[in-house]
Amino acid sequence: MKNLIVALIAFSPLLLQAQPTHKDFDSLLKKYVDAQGGVNYKAFKADEVALNDYLVSMMIEPPTSDWNNDEKLTYWINVYNALTIQLILKYYPIKSIKDIGSAIQIPYINTPWDIECFEIEDGKELSLNDIEHGIIRKHFEEPRIHFALVCAAKSCPKLLNEAYDATKLDAQLTAQTKAFLANLNKNKISNDRLELSKLFSWYGGDFRKNGTLVDFLNQYSSTKINQKTKTSFMDYDWGLNEQK
Repeated sequence: MKNLIVALIAFSPLLLQAQPTHKDFDSLLKKYVDAQGGVNYKAFKADEVALNDYLVSMMIEPPTSDWNNDEKLTYWINVYNALTIQLILKYYPIKSIKDIGSAIQIPYINTPWDIECFEIEDGKELSLNDIEHGIIRKHFEEPRIHFALVCAAKSCPKLLNEAYDATKLDAQLTAQTKAFLANLNKNKISNDRLELSKLFSWYGGDFRKNGTLVDFLNQYSSTKINQKTKTSFMDYDWGLNEQK
């Protein structure tokens, strides 16, 4: 029997390739993020090593072909949000994520989203832009990711105070979308007038792939909107999403 087990392991590499866990990131989010998505960055600094260790574990075990789409998407959402927090902690205290980059004179970097910060597959370095646009938006037909990926700004969707979980990803994305639309600081929705977050302007095409923008909104808004409703976009507050 012992020889049989050894043989099975030798010829079944999938038995050795358990997916990485997001439980360490989940613990950090529960500890330092409140129900409104505010982050206690000052206190989080004490656990910066734990966050870095989580991201190293993600680098070591990136998605493989045997993962399903929800597992892959969960991985990339958690990595994106963890990298954003890591970036803020590296330069904290700051007033805005937009202070990182050319404003603090990082050579050849104009925005924080261009900083290469995550290494996978033969030393390939990825930036936040690479992850959001080159991986998530490119490979997943899921507009609700815009309410899960958080850029550390007050006008962003709230940072969820738990890690995303492949077994309940759809429910988490739906809840985040509904919460974002219902937040009057970020969207003001009536049946005949829309004042929307600029996310809906910047990524308008993502929300129109299966109909109009109103079609998308009506799936998640408690107010049913007329197709001919006038739409405008609110100013975006790039102030840091820090706990008050």
